[in-house]
Amino acid sequence: MSAAPRADLAIIDISGLPDDPMALAAIDAACRTWGCFHVRGHAAVSTLNDHVIAELRAAMHAFFAGDHAVKQAIERTADNAWGYFDRELTKNTKDWKEIFDVGPADGRNQPQWPAIAGFKHAVSAYYAACESLAQPLLRALAAALGMPGNYLDADFDRHTSFLRLNHYPPCPTPAAHDAESGHPDHTFAISHHTDSGALTILLQDGPPALQLLRDGRWYLVEAPPDTLTVNIGDVVQVWSNDRYAAPVHRVLANANLPRFSVPFFLNPNAEAYYAPLPSARAVTPPRYRPINWGEFRARRAAGDYADIGAEVQISDYRLD
Repeated sequence: MSAAPRADLAIIDISGLPDDPMALAAIDAACRTWGCFHVRGHAAVSTLNDHVIAELRAAMHAFFAGDHAVKQAIERTADNAWGYFDRELTKNTKDWKEIFDVGPADGRNQPQWPAIAGFKHAVSAYYAACESLAQPLLRALAAALGMPGNYLDADFDRHTSFLRLNHYPPCPTPAAHDAESGHPDHTFAISHHTDSGALTILLQDGPPALQLLRDGRWYLVEAPPDTLTVNIGDVVQVWSNDRYAAPVHRVLANANLPRFSVPFFLNPNAEAYYAPLPSARAVTPPRYRPINWGEFRARRAAGDYADIGAEVQISDYRLD
């Protein structure tokens, strides 16, 4: 079997954001090619440092190694999106993983915490650190797209972002790195998809397994030491009027080794509408009608929780 090709992603030092023109140019180039890049220097512009990461990893490993009854006691439901779950679907196919999700409390969703000492503190600190890192990255994207850096801030002042802890146990029937997506005999940890929000900040822990689709081939993402991986989502693709494409990605299962990952999904306010930005519309007529984030996310989440039909896509809102 041939070796999996590697994605040649940019490694961008973001310690000078928001005023570093080299970092802004590198982010723009990365978004136009892969839609994904690695960052370092994040501790200079956020509270996401080695100590916060180490505590999060320890809490995550303790949680997933713990008694299943402890996890089931905080299982998420169709009425509360925050908590433990082990039956999530992607593209109407069950994932090979178990997860813990946490986000802001609102009238419908309430965080649930396991009875594990230090878990809530470690996870909450990591969430807050990702929140602090998301702002300079969001402002960099606005600037790269030709808008003032703070142009998008108002749509994120009550953001609906959430943090996910993923555990991928060993799988007896993992798909090969070049396997066709959607084949019933191929088991993927997560099937192919794009992220629905603005951007994802990803911490990886274990053997490389994230793959990006480009020009009909799947490329493996290997995160260099002391970096985080950032990919854009559907919201940014709409803002850019297709200048940037949200990357299609999937996660391979592993026959022998467990793997963990921690994505932070930066999402707009529930009532926010997103559409091609004025700078993008000045270049090309708008390709999308305005999309309400709360409505879009609710429809996507329903498809993750249960097999209720086709998964909603931004293509459903295209004008051309």
